[in-house]
Amino acid sequence: MPELIRSIAGRLRELVGNRRRAPRYVTHLEAGLALSISIPGSNAGGRSDGQLLRVAGYTRDISASGLALIVPTIRIGGQYITGENRSLHITLKLPAGSITIHATPVRYSPLEGEGTDTGYLIGVQITGMSDEDRALFNEYIEKIKVED
Repeated sequence: MPELIRSIAGRLRELVGNRRRAPRYVTHLEAGLALSISIPGSNAGGRSDGQLLRVAGYTRDISASGLALIVPTIRIGGQYITGENRSLHITLKLPAGSITIHATPVRYSPLEGEGTDTGYLIGVQITGMSDEDRALFNEYIEKIKVED
């Protein structure tokens, strides 16, 4: 049922117009997602605060405030990436170097029969990154904005 609602909302956005605050730019960058979770009874390397689980993906588009990511699975180690109160650590490979982005998932949808992309589309809102990474990210957005 939630997927039907997301689908309808996406169609309405197409008809009514895209009212997102930050313009989005289509780009294909490698991305690695890491989800930090605590697993009861787990003591990885003497740590009881949890472990970092990873999945690889790539971007569909980016903006100054968020990313649309394509990933092959919605689960990492049995945990949903888009679960409540999730915080993702995303490593994004820019031409100038890799940056780390902290983000919160805001939506997802399966990509069945939508072109060549397969897996899941995950929309994330950027919640933080270092000043140096933000400078590289903004520089990249300015570069692709000119090319667009």
